[in-house]
Amino acid sequence: MVQYFPYLLLLMVAIMLLIMFANRLKVAYPILLVLGGLAISFIPNVPTITLNPDLVLIIFLPPLLYADVFSLSLKEMWKWRRIIFSFAFIVVFITAAAVAWVANMVFPGFSLALGFLLGGVIGSTDAVSASTIMKFVKVPKRISTIIESESLLNDASSLIVFRFAALVVTTGQLVWTDIALNFLWVAIGGTLIGLAVAWVMRKLNKFFPTDANMDIILTFIAPYIMYIVANEMGVSGVLAVVAGGMYMSFHITSILAASTYNKAVAVWDILGFVLNGLAFMLIGLALPDVLESIEAEGMSLATATNYGLLITGVVVGVRLLSSYGALLITQVMKHFITVADRRNLGFRLPLVLGWAGMRGVLSLAVALSIPLTLENG
Repeated sequence: MVQYFPYLLLLMVAIMLLIMFANRLKVAYPILLVLGGLAISFIPNVPTITLNPDLVLIIFLPPLLYADVFSLSLKEMWKWRRIIFSFAFIVVFITAAAVAWVANMVFPGFSLALGFLLGGVIGSTDAVSASTIMKFVKVPKRISTIIESESLLNDASSLIVFRFAALVVTTGQLVWTDIALNFLWVAIGGTLIGLAVAWVMRKLNKFFPTDANMDIILTFIAPYIMYIVANEMGVSGVLAVVAGGMYMSFHITSILAASTYNKAVAVWDILGFVLNGLAFMLIGLALPDVLESIEAEGMSLATATNYGLLITGVVVGVRLLSSYGALLITQVMKHFITVADRRNLGFRLPLVLGWAGMRGVLSLAVALSIPLTLENG
């Protein structure tokens, strides 16, 4: 890893230059960072960094999720809870099923189980991508709340689909009762572990003397502990970080002094900037591995691109239909129950909600975690 240090420094310089260029063009910088990573990957003799999926998830996800939770309003999340939970769970399952059916019908040798495996990989939207894009696009507060909140919750449902599709592919067996029970365990267990870790850290902070530096370091440690403990227990590390972050956000005034909180915000802004930049750049830099895999399969790049565009169309189409379906259901149900917004929202807001389902670091890491061979070789 030491030999890559100069390369990583150059990457940081490239990231800063691309972000300055994006600000000049007034476009969202994640787009240019991904394109920049693609361009860099084509430069001759550029070192190839092999991404360990577990390492990618542990390094990037916990702190970025934790920071995003602090920026959300719990009151707004509760107000829009119905549509948030619908998109975080129901729409993910519908998306996975649609992807599985299309892949099974179009891709040579693709079973339904492999289709659901693919659906689990790309079923969830990315909280990091969504929150970053929303900073550069003027959308109503309710839309950004829905998109960012959904992105924080739907990782659990997509990973459930992925886990059980992988089980079917490797063993050929599937028990629906096991799926239901495991889903409850992953979701509820992850939430409880996150809350428990947050409660313990709050008590430690209260009963032991700390200074500003120690308090800020504890805020860095907290999401990693939540994520790692949850993963070791076989539950959702993402939901653990989200739940723990919500608990810490609610009690932040009793944990950090005002001056310490201001310092922590400044430090976290810098950390988020660095991690976001590296995350999006690494997505672009992963292209050589993708091309090598395509070549090893004997598939042409044009065919692989067409397949990718087809699945992208399915994912976007399902999300758009779900957005307008949610609008239609809301317009009907507002006559029978209290809904968050009784106004006629028109066609533009569902269009934004449907189009804003970006995929990101989690999908990349999950895809990389798929074993190349079964246990029998």
